Amino acid sequence: MLPPKRFYVVDDDPFAVTILERVLDSAGYEVRSSLSSVQALTEIIDNPPDCVLVDLMMPEMDGFELTHRLRERPELKQMRIVVVSAKSYEADRRKARDMGADAYIAKPVRPESFLGELQGLLENKAEIRYWGVRGTLPVPGAKSLRYGGNTSCVSLDFGNEGLFIFDAGSGIKELSNALMNRKDRITGRIFISHPHWDHINGLPFFAPLYVQGNEFVIHGAAQGGLDMRELISAQMEQPYFPVTVREFGANVYFNNLREERVTLDGVSVQTMLLRHPGNCLGYRVELRGGSFCYVTDNELYPEHLPQYDEHQEQRLIGFLAGADVVVADCTYDEFSYPKRVDWGHSSVKRVAEIAHKAGVRELHLFHHDPDQTDDDIDHKLAEARDVLKALNSKTRVIAPAEGDCYLLSQHQVVREAEAAN
Repeated sequence: MLPPKRFYVVDDDPFAVTILERVLDSAGYEVRSSLSSVQALTEIIDNPPDCVLVDLMMPEMDGFELTHRLRERPELKQMRIVVVSAKSYEADRRKARDMGADAYIAKPVRPESFLGELQGLLENKAEIRYWGVRGTLPVPGAKSLRYGGNTSCVSLDFGNEGLFIFDAGSGIKELSNALMNRKDRITGRIFISHPHWDHINGLPFFAPLYVQGNEFVIHGAAQGGLDMRELISAQMEQPYFPVTVREFGANVYFNNLREERVTLDGVSVQTMLLRHPGNCLGYRVELRGGSFCYVTDNELYPEHLPQYDEHQEQRLIGFLAGADVVVADCTYDEFSYPKRVDWGHSSVKRVAEIAHKAGVRELHLFHHDPDQTDDDIDHKLAEARDVLKALNSKTRVIAPAEGDCYLLSQHQVVREAEAAN
């Protein structure tokens, strides 16, 4: 999506409108405006701009309603909406996102920095960062120096306070350290694939949960009669851990998910049950800049085994179809998988085949067996590349290391270090 060139400003304050018009006009943008939200609604529908800047507190129709009514119109789907308001409450920011706003800027507007802030919010860029790529248990030591030894944790940061965290293995401790260096309050959502230890045992050490003013929602699948709150609380009760969830200082909420599609912070999130002991969810996130899938732990059976389920495989292919980035369980190579059938994990060959069939743009190999060395992961990467080459596939495959960061923008994936060059 191209950056906005035509703006429409909606604010009942003539002084605020004048400031925004001057800043945008001096930068060479086309600008229209209205002091009436009702008039603005008609004019925007008749002649859509690229981006609307809207105040919240207005007579006739407030900014929430205006945003909602604009977002209801399919022909305006690609138009950006940015709230520019003196209301800095988190509840209003959250409601604006729920109504369909793309970003939120707090007044007073500073002309010298406004354009840079606006452009940064509208870049359609998401940052994918790996904090732990191993499975089952952490493996510190010489054999894991290049890829790292921490267990599952990946963050998806799409700006304007949009932070999604996938799993809370031991890698979440490094994410915790990074977030605690921020001066502002922290909000985010933590998506748990399933409550096996290597996916939740880092959560008690996630320091932002203990800070007043922060806010997190922990999502995941219930397990039988146990909901997400009970599942997370259980590992933090005596005699297993000295600190309980009752000591969280942040506002922490729990949400049970099934196979469904939901909108969270204005972002579409789809879930799918995977082939793994207990209830295990895969996640698909649709952003303006691209699509991201997190699919671990999951067992893809070869066709010659009686456990092979064509229906489930076709459902998974549909779930992954056309995704820009797929983070996938590839615990075993072809040699070791036959000895691990029904353990709930996949061979790298089957993962590569499914990624190709789904038309995935980039496959990220993930959840490595704790007995595998860095060289073993290199071997799996080479195996996946050979499979995709034999299929004449357009799918690219990489093996991210702990600490690696990739930028997803305009359906393109670039490693952060490469983007800097």
